[in-house]
Amino acid sequence: MFENYRTFETEFAGRPLVVETGKITQLANGACLVRYGETVVHVAVTASAKPREGVDFFPLSVDYEEKQYALGKIPGAFGKREGRPSEKAILVSRVIDRPIRPLFPKDMRNDVSIVCTVMAYDPDCLPEIAAMVGTSIALSISDIPWNGPISAVSVGLIDDEFVINPNKEQREVSRMAVTVASTDSRIAMIEAGADIVPDDVMYNGIMAGHEANQSIIEFIKGIQSEIGKEKFEYPSNEPDHEMFEAIKEFSIDDIRVALDTDDKKVRDERLKPIYDAVHEKFDEIYPDQAEKIDECLYKTQKFIVRRWLLDEQKRVDGRKMDEMRPLASEVGILPRVHGSGLFTRGQTQVLTITTLGSVSDQQTMDGIDDKTSKRYIHHYNFPSYSVGETKPSRGPGRREIGHGALAERALVPVIPSVEEFPYTIRLVSEILSSNGSTSQGSICGSTLSLMDAGVPIKAPVAGISCGLITEGDRWMTMVDIQGLEDFFGDMDFKVAGTHEGITAIQMDLKISGLTPEMVKEALYKTHKARDYILDEVMLKAIPEPRKELSKYAPKMLSTTIPVDKIREVIGSGGKVIQKICAECDVKIDIEEDGHVFISGLDTENCKRALTIVDTIVSDPEPGAIYKGRVTRIMDFGAFVEIAPGKEGLCHISQLDVKRTEKVTDVVSVDDVIIVKVLDIDDKGRLNLSRREALIEVEGLKPENELPPRRPSGPRSNFHRNDRRSNNN
Repeated sequence: MFENYRTFETEFAGRPLVVETGKITQLANGACLVRYGETVVHVAVTASAKPREGVDFFPLSVDYEEKQYALGKIPGAFGKREGRPSEKAILVSRVIDRPIRPLFPKDMRNDVSIVCTVMAYDPDCLPEIAAMVGTSIALSISDIPWNGPISAVSVGLIDDEFVINPNKEQREVSRMAVTVASTDSRIAMIEAGADIVPDDVMYNGIMAGHEANQSIIEFIKGIQSEIGKEKFEYPSNEPDHEMFEAIKEFSIDDIRVALDTDDKKVRDERLKPIYDAVHEKFDEIYPDQAEKIDECLYKTQKFIVRRWLLDEQKRVDGRKMDEMRPLASEVGILPRVHGSGLFTRGQTQVLTITTLGSVSDQQTMDGIDDKTSKRYIHHYNFPSYSVGETKPSRGPGRREIGHGALAERALVPVIPSVEEFPYTIRLVSEILSSNGSTSQGSICGSTLSLMDAGVPIKAPVAGISCGLITEGDRWMTMVDIQGLEDFFGDMDFKVAGTHEGITAIQMDLKISGLTPEMVKEALYKTHKARDYILDEVMLKAIPEPRKELSKYAPKMLSTTIPVDKIREVIGSGGKVIQKICAECDVKIDIEEDGHVFISGLDTENCKRALTIVDTIVSDPEPGAIYKGRVTRIMDFGAFVEIAPGKEGLCHISQLDVKRTEKVTDVVSVDDVIIVKVLDIDDKGRLNLSRREALIEVEGLKPENELPPRRPSGPRSNFHRNDRRSNNN
């Protein structure tokens, strides 16, 4: 029945990699089932028979789908089925897209769809790596034109040794998580997060990944040679050469003048009449080819910019190849928010706002991996006005999610631990204007905002991008690329880090890959640039995190209690913890390991709640001072609750530093007073003194030394009398 069924097997980083083809998904252009360890990913690729009318770009879509059944879970949504893709799935889709897109023919416009479905999940074998390898295999054996194959690996750093495709336990202790995709000769994609890893170590890790990819590329080539289909023919979208040369000759001088400015708005205004003049002349010569005419104008601009860079080392805004645009930093831009930072680089401008919340405000994750929450959240917004366009906001797209995740990854290594800083931290980067490298601008703005908020980050982080122009064996890099250099160049190599090392990398290419020399130069130039940004711009705006939080930020205290005492603090049905929160006007979060986090706008209220929690989990000791609430008043004194379930008597003689005639002259029910524990009798009953607490805490002195009035009856009957009155 399955006469074309084939299996191929190899070893991948010490684990079996098995590829099955020909049994399932037989109507797709190419498909395979990849088994890596016990992770199973199905990949299917399809292409339309012909391009859609009017499409002037290559319509490639990549979808990485996580199924909850892959780890034996039923989705928690009301419909009990998977909803929209998780942020992790969107980010993996982007990682798969980036190395394969440049390998498709530049002039093809047929729709191509790639769907990677995670069907079984083994935490020791990353499904995203299996999906990238599976995508390469499915495209290679399909009839879709594609100049692959590629391979991808994950590289970890443990005890100064590189580990290829680290397992779950190794990933938890690794100092970096780097995904490297390669062709048989070049590095096609880098996606990295790192704990301030030196540049040379990062470079060596990238090269280790590139080397590890080569055996899998040979494995894929073997599969392709056995079962690969012949690639189909497609209608080229390349403009006629004669048409392009005519339009270029007509417009090139005017376009040179238009492009020669550092102002994006001026450039766009200068280009409008040129476009009008070209269409007026050539629309009649080439009827029904308006899109091809625009393509010729785009190619002419690209030709000019690339010739300037390669032949004259000239940039459109007049900068040198290693020169950055004008930079500016400000903090404290917005009142009442917990922190804000404005970072400007040329015509790119980002405002980042920091909000601090309680630990329970952390984001809940619902992916297939073991990450269930995160307390540092970064959101990135890219409104249409930032590029001078008019269109409604439709929520974050893949680009916004990807750039927010990159900024988040860059700052995670410097965020203090929850023990050091028990807050959930949310950053929002608002892109106010965009002319290239907004993601790196948001990293700089976020560092400023965190420091303005008083978050004790371990070190400031800056981000910068490096561009590339290639022609045959010639190549040239430039630092801090603006929009035009990104559009017409070959690379956007984004690197974020501190003075000491790298925290994040994201590399986008329009060519098949980079040589090791290109990678090394990009790392060198970006390190030099981020040092300049930190020292000359950011740290001059705010040299260190503020010592105090904003008065509008919640105040946070934390402690650790024995796990077996958690039930006592929470109480039956949550009554105890709810009572503490209501009385102290605070919010209390208790984690399974016994960590307790108390937040509120008033520090004294937080301290009181913390004292109550400590009192519940540990018996009061003579000499300790507490704040307590008066629960009942008797002729002979007042009963004070210092913690839920822990109440004592403050005798009338101990209510004040002066003689007290009536208990109600000093306290009323529900008053909060300070008391000192005098002693604890053999039945665990507390004898309290407000008088001694006032003397010790507030330094008050007794007005006289006369013995205060004692009510009739022996003292030993106080508790007995109280019980008798309760019974009545």
